[in-house]
Amino acid sequence: MTPRGWALVALAGLTVALVVIAALLIPWHRPPAPRADQLAALRDLPAEQVAKGREFRAALRPGSYTALAVGLLVALALGLTPLGSRLVELVGRPFGGHWAAQAVLGGLAVVLVADLVTLPFAAWRQSVLTRYGLSTNGWSGWAVDLLKSYAVSAVIGAVALFGFYAVIRLAPRWWWAFGAGGAAVLVILLSFVLPVLVEPVFNRFTPMEQGPLRTELMSMAARDGVPVRDVLVADASRRTKAVNAYVSGLGPTRRVVVYDTLLTEATPAEVTAVVAHELGHAKDSDVAVGTLTGALGAAAAVVALYLLGSWGPLLRLAGVDSVAQPRAFPLLLALVTVAGLVAAPVQALMSRRVEARADAHALALTGDPEAFESMQRRLGSVNLGDPDPPRWEYLYSASHPSTVERMAAARAYAREAGR
Repeated sequence: MTPRGWALVALAGLTVALVVIAALLIPWHRPPAPRADQLAALRDLPAEQVAKGREFRAALRPGSYTALAVGLLVALALGLTPLGSRLVELVGRPFGGHWAAQAVLGGLAVVLVADLVTLPFAAWRQSVLTRYGLSTNGWSGWAVDLLKSYAVSAVIGAVALFGFYAVIRLAPRWWWAFGAGGAAVLVILLSFVLPVLVEPVFNRFTPMEQGPLRTELMSMAARDGVPVRDVLVADASRRTKAVNAYVSGLGPTRRVVVYDTLLTEATPAEVTAVVAHELGHAKDSDVAVGTLTGALGAAAAVVALYLLGSWGPLLRLAGVDSVAQPRAFPLLLALVTVAGLVAAPVQALMSRRVEARADAHALALTGDPEAFESMQRRLGSVNLGDPDPPRWEYLYSASHPSTVERMAAARAYAREAGR
């Protein structure tokens, strides 16, 4: 069998594995609360809160979706015309056209061009956040965070680009197989490394102060059977007024993190409800499952790019002879961009189901639906969320159930528990 034949077999196998994992590990059996209950919850929210949240989201929407469209057009312009390949060639020319210079510097240049074109939309978003009082960062802080983001992305991107094209040179016929394995390993490695090395670049993390709340949270984690070494507090207030919490990392790098804004804005019972939700993610190994699906998806993407990249019409549009050339990186980036936009609704659906399961876990663990619903109200109020967003936007990009869905779920739990 030819390498292309084996690649087709590998892609089929990876696709089947992704489907099986999604079917078995994503809680598809958790449908949203009945629409009537959601509308009842919406009516109970203060009208001014709903109006302000919708006004804020409407202000963000034009720039957000225009940035997506412009980013797509730029990726297509660089990848499906000779412009991108010429840019890579130009950047590598001072280094004698060496493959490593084209691969690393040329690849980073292509990404930087795409980022710079959409930079005005990012600045516009920051202006909206500032106007509505959600951002406390200021323009200087925003610029510093932006430069930090570029630097981190450049380091990770340089390693990935050099490794990818080095594999191509070492195994020109079977690079797709080694590249797929390398992409999967990189995704897993980043799950361990990001919480320890990257997150501290943007925030300072300190253990939660000793006291009744910390004692309750650690005790709750112990009752839940979730090994948590510590609960950390992030200094998010220097950047935003938004409240949040999350769990990240695997094994020894797993951590539950709460924003310092959450501790100042929410009651202890509400903080407990949020942390119980995060413990649900840890209990069900959501980070591990997400890492596994991400690794398989990255491997499948490399194989798919190999197969698509051998299609003559695409190569001619990009002005390259082979997808294995560093000059073909803009073409690969264009294909990845399109695939990401197409896959977004599926990823959002999977995320919503996982988040709904974590909500159910929090309700069962705390037995306090009133605090859970109160926390959802507070999240929506402080974060200026639309409690019931437009259906098209919800289906395409919402990673969490809506505020009214979560409130309705809490009320359904209360009814079933006889509260």
